[in-house]
Amino acid sequence: MATYAIEQFELYVQGYLVEADSEADAIARFFCGEGKQELTSIEYAGISNDRGLSLAERPDLASDLMDLGVIKGDETIIPSIRSVREAGEEDQRSET
Repeated sequence: MATYAIEQFELYVQGYLVEADSEADAIARFFCGEGKQELTSIEYAGISNDRGLSLAERPDLASDLMDLGVIKGDETIIPSIRSVREAGEEDQRSET
């Protein structure tokens, strides 16, 4: 059995303070680059299942995952997975 390194898309929420006249004005100003980042407000929000590794790029992996029942035939991505590869020595050293 081999060891594999998997990268997963995760969502984090970061807070900002924006001076504005209304909620809409605050969002508009934020999109224009205004706002001060709150240093203590980074929060884990969950796994991002809207992004994933393209099955078109890895048809061999797609077939294996369908055989295992992990994905269905109509999916176009492997939800939340950014990459998967066999781990090297450097990956296994970082575990300790």
